[in-house]
Amino acid sequence: MAVSQPYNIPRLLIAGAASNVGKTTVTAGLIAALREQGVVVQPFKCGPDYIDPTWHSRAAGRACRNLDTWMLDDAMLVESFVRACRGADVAVIEGMMGLFDGADWDDERGSTAQISKLLGTPIVLVADICAAANSAAVPVLGCRQFDPEAPLAAVVLNRAGSEGHAGGCARAITGRSALPVLGWLPAEDRLRVPQRHLGLMPGGEHPETEALIGRIAAQVSARFDLQALLGIARAAQPVMAGKALWSLPPVGGQERLPTQTDRGRERKLSAVRPPVLAVARDEAFCFYYPENLELLQAYGAVIEFFSPIRGECPPEGADGVYLGGGYPELHAAALADNTALWQSLRALRARDAPLYAECGGFMALTEDLLDLEGRRWPMAGLVPGTVRMSDQLAALGYRYATAPAANLLVDAGGTLRGHEFRYSSWEADLREAELAAAWKARSLGGPEGPIGYAQGNLLASYLHVHFGQSPAIASRFVGQLARTRAARQS
Repeated sequence: MAVSQPYNIPRLLIAGAASNVGKTTVTAGLIAALREQGVVVQPFKCGPDYIDPTWHSRAAGRACRNLDTWMLDDAMLVESFVRACRGADVAVIEGMMGLFDGADWDDERGSTAQISKLLGTPIVLVADICAAANSAAVPVLGCRQFDPEAPLAAVVLNRAGSEGHAGGCARAITGRSALPVLGWLPAEDRLRVPQRHLGLMPGGEHPETEALIGRIAAQVSARFDLQALLGIARAAQPVMAGKALWSLPPVGGQERLPTQTDRGRERKLSAVRPPVLAVARDEAFCFYYPENLELLQAYGAVIEFFSPIRGECPPEGADGVYLGGGYPELHAAALADNTALWQSLRALRARDAPLYAECGGFMALTEDLLDLEGRRWPMAGLVPGTVRMSDQLAALGYRYATAPAANLLVDAGGTLRGHEFRYSSWEADLREAELAAAWKARSLGGPEGPIGYAQGNLLASYLHVHFGQSPAIASRFVGQLARTRAARQS
């Protein structure tokens, strides 16, 4: 059993009473403003979001990490947080949705408030005052009274009409809630992060990413009391955590530390060199939990990246492929033209090499993709059926996924937690045997149904899975990679 010890990590959590109040704008601007002062900031995002973290990563110059207490248990989340903060002066966390919105209606699990209490992190509430005067105090006071244990420490204002407007709302908020107001941003379109169908446009794809972050940071530096905010962050009590044992690789899928016999067995599986996992990474395949890749590396995989939309294929000698989520629909022409990629994936599939695909990666493995203009683009053809894009949200939420038969990640009957967010639908006429093996999922309290395709070492679905929820996931994946390499060498 891991022994907990204290870690002194200054930290703030940026939250809102609801979605769309400007949390991402404030968080990215605060991170960049602190970085300009020489402060090393480790960014985080509550929940399963992949897009907001791209802005925070750009602002901080460090990879933003997700904090998701629905997919990870408390101990793993705290250890993951502490591990990511090594070398940082302060952690800045962006909340998800509204402060108290969690995985379901009945408890706080997965909510920003729960994460703030678990990590003992002071909350800075963003209040959108665009259409308010004295009433700006209502959501702030409501958050304070809804759960007095939530560590609300301060408020910042967004979309103020003028300095006078900001000052008046600040007096109303402090007078009613006793919370200090430590800054404000004006209501200017040039400070807004642009959106598209999956939410915000990812940082790096917007043509003026750096300029936009710079504009927001300049406003934060001019109008926020950064020293007061840092004082709140430094007043946070130490975090109690173990020594990140989840990152040490148990062998053979068992949640235990490896023995000398185990290590010898794994060395025999890969006597010449470690197994190589090719990971697609570009604008079409850009949604990955950093911990997933780190855990695969911790268990012995060598990761090599390639860009499908730039005509690249998995490197020669790859023992498997990981296709993450992203935007294949926006790059369908480039993907369809990369016929060498499809041939490479089919060759890997022919020898049952591990092929793992999530959401956008799943879409790329189907027979074809039908875009919003009705154009049909040929894909890999390793998963039966067509993916059809829609301008309406098709699915969103947490899922329990079950394996009717053993697959790449779990044994038969095994269950994992994941998240689904898509604007497309999978249309496939599966045979009886395919349905029997299909990766199935259900929402919280909902019916179970196919969410993807599983056959041998091919596992492709709409589901995003955080490997940190169980050491057995990465261990099993890398074990299959090692067996593929050993079979090629025999």
